[in-house]
Amino acid sequence: MAHLYSKGWFIQKLKEANITELEGRKLESYKTYIVRDLYFRLVEEKEQTKQ
Repeated sequence: MAHLYSKGWFIQKLKEANITELEGRKLESYKTYIVRDLYFRLVEEKEQTKQ
């Protein structure tokens, strides 16, 4: 189990949303801030579709 808001936590949440790769590279190969930004874009997109 990953710590809340750690790189592992962000990767876990993205994989739950069926996002496993970005531009042909595994998520694990990216730095934390890139994975975090991708997660927050995903969350914002979900919120906008609810409205």
